[in-house]
Parts: sequence; structure tokens; C-alpha cells
Amino acid sequence: MTTVGIGWRPEIAGYVAGLPGLRFTEVVAESVHLTHPPAMLMDLVDRGVRVVPHGVRLSLGGAEPVDDTRAAHLARCAELLRSPLVSEHIAFVRAGGVEAGHLLPVPRTREAVDAVVANVRRTQAALGGVTLALEPIAALFDWPDPELTEAQFLTEILDRTGCALLLDVANVHANARNRGTPGDLLDGLPLERIAYVHVAGGAEHDGFYHDTHTDPTPPEVLDLVKELCARTSPPALMLERDGHYPPAAELTRELDALCAAAGLPRITA
Repeated sequence: MTTVGIGWRPEIAGYVAGLPGLRFTEVVAESVHLTHPPAMLMDLVDRGVRVVPHGVRLSLGGAEPVDDTRAAHLARCAELLRSPLVSEHIAFVRAGGVEAGHLLPVPRTREAVDAVVANVRRTQAALGGVTLALEPIAALFDWPDPELTEAQFLTEILDRTGCALLLDVANVHANARNRGTPGDLLDGLPLERIAYVHVAGGAEHDGFYHDTHTDPTPPEVLDLVKELCARTSPPALMLERDGHYPPAAELTRELDALCAAAGLPRITA
């Protein structure tokens, strides 16, 4: 049965720990200190809550090989948190030693597919038997002259690597608004490969929709949750919040709205 969770962040650790129906959460892997992990995070692991390390700095879409030290950290996070699953983005964040500070889109070319696949395989070697789920990002632009559609690009990477899919429906919404990515993207994706689903809020600014993770989930994203759950039963849905944390009552309303959109029991009571 599908479960619903919320991302673990130190600022809301007490709220997350107090959710009576919590079975699943996610932590940013780069924030985990391996020798001194947060006690409240490890308490969740001891309670049997699945805690998935989510990487943001591997740069799987870069032309340069993945840094083995970063891949090893992701693997050690999985071991520490007893997780059979980790996740990362199909994006690049650095080139030539320069850090972008953002998740940047990868050109949808066959050469780029080869680069992603090579980096994913290097990461998988570090992970051993831990499953890697790949997340397509939200972006404000597309590279010119794509050779593949979004669905073709993602599916080829998943097929060649055997990875699972971390589907972010907020990213699907953002890309449809900003880049003209077809709203029927769900039709072309291997939904049976979904490991879990991200759900998040955003805001309009200067004619663009920004995937902020600091605003409430809009109705359009909840509609995508409904559509997705009508087609398949993803293992888990996770609300992302990364700043401007609202009062507990507002987080509860947002989680309840997500559960209602998915047709699932509340995890807040």
C-alpha cells in the first residue's frame, strides 16, 4: 500500500517525529554527519521508519566522472540509515571545478545519455546492492536541438542502468509551465519503475513558476497526484519542505490534503 511521508529537516524534526502514521521519510545525504548523525533521525530508524538518503551534489549529468568520495558518502549514508534505497538527480551542478549552486538541466542528446549512464554506473559500483532512484529536475530552460523527448531521455537512462524512478510531480508541473514540456508526460514514463514520488509547492515570479519547496502545494500539483494514483500505486509519496517552515497546523493541513488527493488515510492522526 502507498504510504505518505515528509522530508526530514532539523527545523521540523520534532514535528516529523510526532507523526503517528509516519512510515517513510527522506534526508539530504550531504547533511548527514556519518560519525555524529542527528539523534532524532536515528530514533526514526530504530522505530522502523524507512529513511532514504537523497543526494543533491553528485552531478550525475556532468561530463566529468562522479567524485568517488561523494558516491562513497551516499553509500555510507545508506548503510548508517539501513536503507535499501538512495536517490539523486539527473542534473549537473559543477564543471571544471566551478560549483553552480543549482541543479542544472542536461541536454536531451544521446551523448548526454551516455555521460549520465557512465556516472550512474560508477555510483552504483560504490552503492553495492543498494537501489538508486533517479529524479528528473525542474528547470527554467531547455538546451537547444534535443534529440530525444523528455520521456524517451528518462526511459533510456532507466533502461540502461536498471535504476528506479523518483518522480517529482511538482517538477512535472513546473516544466509544463516554464518549458512547455507536455502535460501528458505521465503517458510516456515507465510508472511501474517508480520508487517514490516528490510533492512540493512553488510560486510565480517574473512570469516563471519556481519550484521553491517553501510554499504550499498548489491545487495543480495535487491534481497530478490524483492522476498518478489513478494510474498506478506508487510505493510512497513525500512532501518536500526546505525553508520558511509554517506552523505545525499548516504542515498538517498540507499533509492531509496530499493524503486526500492520493485517496489514502491521514498519517497525522
